[in-house]
Amino acid sequence: MDADLTDEALAAQLQVGDQGALATLMERYTKKLLRYGHRFLASDDEVGDIVQDVFVTVYQNIRDFDSTRRFSPWIYRIAHNAFVDALRKRAKGPIYGLDFDRVVPHPVYEDPDEGEKEREEMRVLLEKHLEELAPQYREIVDLHYFEGFKYQEIADILHIPVGTVGIRLSRAKQRLKKTMDQHRTKYE
Repeated sequence: MDADLTDEALAAQLQVGDQGALATLMERYTKKLLRYGHRFLASDDEVGDIVQDVFVTVYQNIRDFDSTRRFSPWIYRIAHNAFVDALRKRAKGPIYGLDFDRVVPHPVYEDPDEGEKEREEMRVLLEKHLEELAPQYREIVDLHYFEGFKYQEIADILHIPVGTVGIRLSRAKQRLKKTMDQHRTKYE
């Protein structure tokens, strides 16, 4: 039964022509990619169309997937590219401009003992103030705290150095803290 297989095993089946594997992957990833897409775009129709295009791209390029690696960073990379392209078309120009963090990599330390309780508390706070972050920070926070990707996987998805992931996540936390402090001051 396809439901018992890993994403990687399903991708391997799709590589040899099993159409049912694509249907199972679509069931597993549609809601996740829709949620991810809403971090970029507000229109349900536009996000839905792009997610469908992502699955077409997956189908067309499945032979390029290395089934010894994790499937989720691969499909999120495709989705990331599709959503960024949609933003570029909408803005008719670059989104971020020159990004110093991409040019100069930074060392990073990822605490392996970060507790699940701390992550859950951070998720709750983030939901309230995430929209106030710049897209480059919002995306890192979303991938780490909401989608559960590790620093290296985020680096692979976004095609940035792993140190940049750590720096952006740190900056996002600082900005969120500042924003939350400002909101708390307003209501005191």
